[in-house]
Amino acid sequence: MTAVVVFDYGFGNVRSMMRALAHIGLEPTLTSNRRQALEADGLVVPGVGAFAACMDGLKAVGGDQIILERLKAGRPVLGVCVGLQIMFAQGTEGGSIAKGLGVIDGSVDLVDADVVPHMGWDTISAPDDSVILHGLEDQRFYFVHSYAAMSASVPENPVTASSVAASQTDGYRGHAQSSIDDVSVQKVGFCDYGRSHFVTSYERGPLSATQFHPEKSGQAGAQLLKNWAATL
Repeated sequence: MTAVVVFDYGFGNVRSMMRALAHIGLEPTLTSNRRQALEADGLVVPGVGAFAACMDGLKAVGGDQIILERLKAGRPVLGVCVGLQIMFAQGTEGGSIAKGLGVIDGSVDLVDADVVPHMGWDTISAPDDSVILHGLEDQRFYFVHSYAAMSASVPENPVTASSVAASQTDGYRGHAQSSIDDVSVQKVGFCDYGRSHFVTSYERGPLSATQFHPEKSGQAGAQLLKNWAATL
C-alpha cells in the first residue's frame, strides 16, 4: 500500500484532505512526526490562513526542513492553497514581508479584484504536459483565497536542506530519483480573476502544488489526486 502522510501543523483542511485521499483508495496518515513524514511515499502539505502564521506553524514542528529534505531527495510533495504559497520566496499578507521556503522564486501578494476573497469555482489554464492536470484541462476547481503569486520561476540559488545528512543518520534513506535542484523545467498553470493573472498550479521535479483545493473540487479534484498518487 502506498504510504501518504498529510502533514499536520495546525493550518490546513486536514479532515477534508484525509477523506478525499481515502475516497481514491489510499490510507493516509495524519501526523507531524518527522520520521513518518520523511519516509512516506508522498507528503501532502495543506494550508489555510495567513502566510506568515502558516510558516511559523510549519517551523514550530520542523516541517520546513522536512519539506526541503524530501525535495532534495526527490521524494514527492503536494502543496495545497497556502501549502503552495509557502513554497515561494516571500508573502506580503498583512502588509509585512514574510519569508517562505524559497523553492519557487516569486512573491505572494493580494489579488487585485473588486471582490476579495476569490471564492468559488473557476476555470484554469493548465500547462502543457501537466501530470497532475492530465485530462482535466477544461475542468473547474474550487478556490478560497485573497493572496496569490502572479508569476513563478526557478530560483537562481538551488534549494538547500541543511539537515539532509543528519536525517540519514537517524534512519531515513532517501530514494532519490532527481532532486528539485536538478530539475529546471517547471510547469505553471494560471487563472484570471479581477485584474490578476495568478499561479494556480505548479510542477517541478518532485514538487506539485495547487492554489485551488482539490479536496473540495468534486470529481475533478479526485482525479487530480489520483494523477498525483500515480506518481508515487
